[in-house]
Amino acid sequence: MQRKIARFLQHLHVERGASPHTLKSYREDLETFVEYFREEDGSCPDAAGLTAVELRSYLSALHEAGYAKTSIARKLASLRSFYRFGQREGWIDNNPAKALRNPRKARKLPHFLTTDEIGKLLATPPSNAPMGLRDRAILETLYSAGLRVSELVDLNDADLDFDQAIVLVRGKGRKERLAPLGSFALRALRQWLQSRQLSAKAPKGPLAPVFINRFGTRLTTRSVGRLLEKHLEKSGLDRRTSPHTLRHSFATHLLDRGADIRSVQELLGHKSLVTTQIYTHVSTSNLRIAYEKAHPRAR
Repeated sequence: MQRKIARFLQHLHVERGASPHTLKSYREDLETFVEYFREEDGSCPDAAGLTAVELRSYLSALHEAGYAKTSIARKLASLRSFYRFGQREGWIDNNPAKALRNPRKARKLPHFLTTDEIGKLLATPPSNAPMGLRDRAILETLYSAGLRVSELVDLNDADLDFDQAIVLVRGKGRKERLAPLGSFALRALRQWLQSRQLSAKAPKGPLAPVFINRFGTRLTTRSVGRLLEKHLEKSGLDRRTSPHTLRHSFATHLLDRGADIRSVQELLGHKSLVTTQIYTHVSTSNLRIAYEKAHPRAR
């Protein structure tokens, strides 16, 4: 085995032009591999005689030892390359590492605000200034309808239906959907639009953008991010919060209160239910926390 590894590393260095850092990583990965089987069998293993089942047991041992999934995936990639080289050199017919799947990466749970934090944020923009009314209407609409920030800035006056309490949204791929608006969002929008009409720079007509800047032009996604940063600083809330956090909060709060996941999928405009299911993980983790805090025999 050691001679095969040395020949493989020489191949990487001479024929592939691998950097010293890359060579070091491959060497360490393969040394870990050899050491595992040496401890298991008491001798250096024969690389050509190992099966996919034995390689899988090695990866399982790495997992049990606490290796990160990214590290395990890298070590598996090193094995695949090593055995591909073995096929080229003729000391093995089939690559036993080829059939092994990379460990699944854990999906990062989305950051969201509690209902109390949402209330604190939405109360931050001042109601005695036009830009404060605009900012409150933006935040209320993002949270009330679960919009992406790109969907929000694309809204035109004709998209709002105050009688039906809905808004026409153009999502990814220009796919349209109708999103409901709550009473707080409707009130904030009315107040902002009334204030906007007083500006001589405000555009007119059904295709006029709902949200504009001081110069009367359509607001950008970056501008929404900046105004949110300003209100986060004032409210003292988590600075990791982004406009998308309000969409995450919208979905999480709906599921926490018993909304059907397929309804939430429709409201978010997700093509696949799998995309929406990450919010069920957030809700489940909240239930677990509540259970462990309250149940006398949870711990």
